[in-house]
Amino acid sequence: MSEFKAIETQEELDKIIETRLARQKETIEAKYVDYDQFKSRITELEAENSAQKATLAETGLATKSWEQKEAEFNAKIAGYETAQLKQKVALQAGLPFDLADRLKGDNEEALKADAERFVGFKPKPPVAPLKSVEPQLTDNKTKAYKNLVNGLNTEGE
Repeated sequence: MSEFKAIETQEELDKIIETRLARQKETIEAKYVDYDQFKSRITELEAENSAQKATLAETGLATKSWEQKEAEFNAKIAGYETAQLKQKVALQAGLPFDLADRLKGDNEEALKADAERFVGFKPKPPVAPLKSVEPQLTDNKTKAYKNLVNGLNTEGE
């Protein structure tokens, strides 16, 4: 072994470290002969990874757009099915077609119950008025004036 020599300057320390790093690099390169191939493969994979991330982002946006459209279509379909169910229940209950939109409920049973309440609101036929509610005139003078008025010709000349 060689004698220990103290390092006195920064240049000496840098030189020692540089020789040690060069030996370590030679050892690694000897162990891994394809070090340059690994470096080139890493750059290729990084480029491929960034391209895949961009494609993934585009696909994510397209998927969100399709999901939004699907939700809109499903809402429209549900509206059409509800309207059809309301019309069916209204016709079965004997309600006019125009009143089908006024029915409320989420399912067929609730719509039928609402339609039955509507049927209960049908107007009743009018009751005929009583014969006469005026008192009978018993005074002869009043009867005479009444006969005179009834006998007048109210038509113009």
